[in-house]
Amino acid sequence: MNNIEILVPDLPESVADATVITWHKKQGDFVYRDEILVEIETDKVILEIPASIDGILKIDVKEGTIVLSKQHLGSIKPTDQKNNFKDKKNDVSIDTEVKTDKFSSPTVRRMIAEHDLNLHKEDIKGTGVGGRLTRKDINKILISKTIENKDNDNNISLNESNNRVEKRVSMTRLRKRIAERLLESKKTTAMLTTFNEVNMSPIKELRKKYGEIFEERYGIRLGFMSFYVKAVVEALKRYPEINASIDGDDIVYYNYFDISIAVSTPRGLVTPVLRDADKISMANLEKEIKKLALKGRDSKLTIEEMTGGSFTITNGGIFGSLMSTPIINLPQSSILGMHAIKDRPMVVNGKIEILPMMYLALSYDHCLIDGRESVGFLNVIKNMLEDPARMLLEI
Repeated sequence: MNNIEILVPDLPESVADATVITWHKKQGDFVYRDEILVEIETDKVILEIPASIDGILKIDVKEGTIVLSKQHLGSIKPTDQKNNFKDKKNDVSIDTEVKTDKFSSPTVRRMIAEHDLNLHKEDIKGTGVGGRLTRKDINKILISKTIENKDNDNNISLNESNNRVEKRVSMTRLRKRIAERLLESKKTTAMLTTFNEVNMSPIKELRKKYGEIFEERYGIRLGFMSFYVKAVVEALKRYPEINASIDGDDIVYYNYFDISIAVSTPRGLVTPVLRDADKISMANLEKEIKKLALKGRDSKLTIEEMTGGSFTITNGGIFGSLMSTPIINLPQSSILGMHAIKDRPMVVNGKIEILPMMYLALSYDHCLIDGRESVGFLNVIKNMLEDPARMLLEI
C-alpha cells in the first residue's frame, strides 16, 4: 500500500495561510488512526490534523513553517508491525497521560515544545483544574531554569546584577491579526464613544428570585449576558442604522441579528458569533455563550463560529473595568461595552440611595451613525435593563 499523505486542511477564503506550530509525534514514530499528529495555527483558530491510518510517521515540514491550503506536511507508511514499536497502552502510558491530560492546552504544549522542556526531568506539577498545566506554571519553570543556569537565550534574558528577568517570545498569528485589525479600525473609522448608566437592581433581583429555579430547570446558571443580548437585540430593531455597515459607497443593512461576543482566551481576544440571537431563548443563550467561551479557552472554535456578526458586545466588567472606550470590530459599525456593577450613591426622587450601577459605552462610526441614533440606542438598552418586563412585552 502506498504512503498516505498528511495535508493541510482546506483553509477558508478569508485565511491566506497557516503556521505549523507543534508536531505531537517524532520522525519514525508509530501512530494510530485518529491520533492528533500536528497543530497548525491560522490568524483565527488552531487546527488539529489527525492520523488517517495506523502506520509509521514521516515528517517533511518543520515547526514554524508557513503553509498553504492542501500543502504536503508529511506521510504515514501503513504497517501492522506494531510489535516493533512501544505499546500505546503499556510502555508509553505515562508519556501519553502527560501529553493528553496534563498538557492538553495547545498554548501549553506549544510553550513546552518551543523551550524543549523535559517533562519528567522537570517534574512539572500543574496548578490548573485536575492537575493541568497553565501558562503561569511554564513561565515559573522557565524563570527558575534561567536563574539556576544563568543561561541567556532567545526567549529568556537575565540581568545577573539584580536578578531582573526578561522574557522574549514571538507574537502568535492571532495576536498579530488582532493588532492589525485594531489599528485598521482606528485609521478607517470616525470612531466616537457615548456613555450612559444603568441601575442594575431589577436584574439582580430577578436573578436572586428566579436563579435557583432557572438553574434546576435548564441546567445552566442565569447570568447577565443573556439580558444584555436580549436588550441589544430589541435596541437594534429600533435603530437599524446601528445594525449595519459601510461597504465602499454603500450601506449594508442586516435584517438578522448575529451578535458577536468578545471572549478572552490564552491566545488573545476572539469574537465568536451568536447566530439569530433574536430567536434564542434566555436559557439557550446562556448555554450557547458558555459553550463558545469554553471552546475559545481550549482553542476549539471553528472558522464558521468566528466569522460574520452584525454587532459586538464586550464585557470588561468581568475583569473589574469600571469604564472603557471599546474599539469597533470591523466591518461592523459599532460595539457595546458593559462594565463592572458597583454600588454608588444616586439621587432618586430627591433622595440619595445606594444602587448597583453600571456604565454603558457605545463606540460607533460617525460616518454612518449620528448622535441621535447612538444616544437613543443606549437609552433603549438602559430602559430594557431597568425594567426587564419591557423585553418580554417588546415595548
